[in-house]
Order: sequence, then C-alpha cells, then structure tokens
Amino acid sequence: MNVLKLGIPKGSLEKNTVDLFQKAGWRITYDSRSYFPDIDDPEISCALIRAQEMSRYIEDGHLDLGLTGIDWIMENNSDVEVVQDLIYSKVSTRQARWVLVVRDDSPIRSIEDMEGRRISTELVNFTRRYFAERNIKVGVEFSWGATEAKVVDGLVDAVVEVTETGSTIRANKLRIVHELMKTNTQLIANRAAWNDPWKRKKIEQIQTLLTGSLLAMGKVGLKLNVAKENLDRVMKLLPSLKAPTISTLYSEEWFAIETVVDTGVVRDIIPRLLDAGAQGIIEYPLNKVI
Repeated sequence: MNVLKLGIPKGSLEKNTVDLFQKAGWRITYDSRSYFPDIDDPEISCALIRAQEMSRYIEDGHLDLGLTGIDWIMENNSDVEVVQDLIYSKVSTRQARWVLVVRDDSPIRSIEDMEGRRISTELVNFTRRYFAERNIKVGVEFSWGATEAKVVDGLVDAVVEVTETGSTIRANKLRIVHELMKTNTQLIANRAAWNDPWKRKKIEQIQTLLTGSLLAMGKVGLKLNVAKENLDRVMKLLPSLKAPTISTLYSEEWFAIETVVDTGVVRDIIPRLLDAGAQGIIEYPLNKVI
C-alpha cells in the first residue's frame, strides 16, 4: 500500500496542527511519550518533528509532507515544494515577525548602527546572511532560549527574536529597531513526493481540506425564514462569501435563506434580522469552506 509520510510540528504549532487536521477530517491521536501519532487514515503515517528541523527531513526524503514556518525553511536553506500558505490565527491574519531588538536606552537606531556589534538569536544562518547581504559586519551567536534576557542583561548588543504584537518586547523595556522578515506556517512537500502521481494526489487532497478548514475559522452558517414582504430588508443586512442562498418554502409567501457570516458580526446582525422580519434563525458551526 502507498503511504504518505507526514510531519507534525512538535511545540507551539502542535495543537493547532492536530486541531486543524481534525476539522479537515483526520483524527490524530498520541500520548505525551509518543513521537509517532496514530491517524485514522491507512494511507498516512505521522511523526512528531520540531518545526526548526522539519524542512531538512522533508528535503532529504525522510518525510513527504509537513508543516513549518517559512522562517525555518529559510534558516535551513531547504529545497522543498511550498504547497500552501497556512495562517493559523482564528481572529486575524497577523503574521509573526523576526525583528532586531535592543534595549530602550541603546544608541542603536538602525541596522547600520549594528556594525561590529553582537547579536543573539535562534535564527543564526538567516541572520548572518541578512547582514552579510547588506555589508554590515556583525557577530551572530546561537541562543538556546531566554533570548530577550540576553540583551536586557547586556550580554549582547541586540537580539533577533520572533514576535506578533511586540507587547512582550515593550514590557521588558526593549525596542524594535528593524524588521528582518515576516513568517507564517507553510505546508511543504519533498520534491520527489510532489512529482510522484499517487503522493501528489494525496497531498492535494490534504491541501484542499486544510485550506477549507482554515477558511471556515471565524465563520458560522446562518439559516432563517422570511416573509416575501420583508425579503428585501433582510437581504440588505446579510453579508456572504458570494450571495445568500434563497429557496421558496411550501408557502410561496415565505423564503428560506442560508448564508455564511463572520462570527464577529453574528451578535449584532441577529437582532437586526429579527427587527427586519426574519424568523426561525439557526446558527451553526462550520468545519470547512471550499
């Protein structure tokens, strides 16, 4: 039997990945001691791999498919097939950023001021290339953790760290000097697997259903009934991906309407729909929008 080898990112992306696959239709189960989760699809085998290493194992063929950040693909300079951008946030599409950070009282105001200075970061190779391409000589050392503390204590002149909002940086009396890159999760494949007809078809199935699950995040379905004389008023209130679906009921004087809306507007729109004459409103969750 053909089997696709799938890498699940261990760490901060782990739970989101498992939840996303469940919404897409695959149930992944494992205990805290297992590095090889079970999945309810005999055509897929799973392994837990750190996101930082994922692209290397996919490039060399130990895995066919996996999820990791574009930052770690660039850090490892991996030659892989990027199948799909995947943004996990349910409330926004804000991307994480790798930024150059200094103490608030530092004289460093631009990346040019970093000439001859020391940087600590997990993203060593990318950071070295970034500054070398700009002819700025810096020393870059690997950080095993607590990266921001190193610049707070004056162990280094700056750190390159990942952030979304910058709130932790500000809370530690640090300052962002420069943004090096934006990153988000990527679905990536081994190039040989991508060129294999069976594996490519399986990868495209996974891609379609994962993307549909991501599109469904933050959205709900609405069903409601409305009398003919109130139809125009109700329709003007309804947002939709394209246009609401309208069908006649047994009585020709009544219509059933179905649409998809953002969860953030439901609490405001339902009372307005009732005022406009809608009845029998049903809200239901969505697993996929394809």
